[in-house]
Amino acid sequence: GRCGQQPAAASTGAPAPPRCRCHPRQRSEAHGNAAMPKSKRQRVVALTKTKKKGREWKEGLVEKVRDAAAKHSSCYLFKTYNMRTEPFKEFREELGDRAKIVMGSNKVLQVALGRDEADEVQPNIHLLSERIKGNVGLLFTDMAREEVDAAVNGFSHEGFARAGGVALHEFKLPEGPLEGPDGALQHTMEPQLRKYGMPTKLNKGVVELITDFTVCKEGQVLDANQAAILRVFGIRMAELRLKLLAVWHGDDVEELDAGSDDGDDDGEGAEGDDDIEITEVDA
Repeated sequence: GRCGQQPAAASTGAPAPPRCRCHPRQRSEAHGNAAMPKSKRQRVVALTKTKKKGREWKEGLVEKVRDAAAKHSSCYLFKTYNMRTEPFKEFREELGDRAKIVMGSNKVLQVALGRDEADEVQPNIHLLSERIKGNVGLLFTDMAREEVDAAVNGFSHEGFARAGGVALHEFKLPEGPLEGPDGALQHTMEPQLRKYGMPTKLNKGVVELITDFTVCKEGQVLDANQAAILRVFGIRMAELRLKLLAVWHGDDVEELDAGSDDGDDDGEGAEGDDDIEITEVDA
């Protein structure tokens, strides 16, 4: 080889020549039998290991809240019910540049407005800050109260319920061939339906229910399997809406609703507290 040392030969009883100690790339070129080691730079990093929103993001959120509080005469605290990102985007687009909506970590929102009279950004706005609990957001605007009421109360959409949500009505499926919102179910769905607990079978490629099956009853708390079945059959049982809780206006805070009915959201995975990606956009 180029390095002056030959690779070890098959055992013949003779002592083996000394092992080649040249650089791996030289050894590969010289002997043709050694692969380059994998670069550590090519390791795949799972997204679950990436850092969450850090100090820079929080400081940016605080700045946006304080800037909005300085520019607008009113700040409304609203509560979200079964929130989904897409319908909420439509709500922001309807408001246009008449308002600014900010959502994010409740603790960061409280810090931004001020937690007490000493550090509040506007007179008495700390009284609104202390009401920030649960799935809520802030709406800054100069709109009249009637306009805000109409916009918020007019926001209502239907969505698919999630595990932990409450069934709005009973849903049953009769024995026989099963159909979804787009017609007959594909035969590949049958094993998954059985995993969800449904008594199904394949009959000549057609998914059939062996016996009548009750998916859920009105008022029942849904588990993951029930929520998945409802989605398969296009049954929407989550009402997406908003409710005004309080408003800061004219250096005073008025309570609009105590928000006592906290059984509001649809269980695990609900959007609307820390993860909904609308914190930096004008509504």
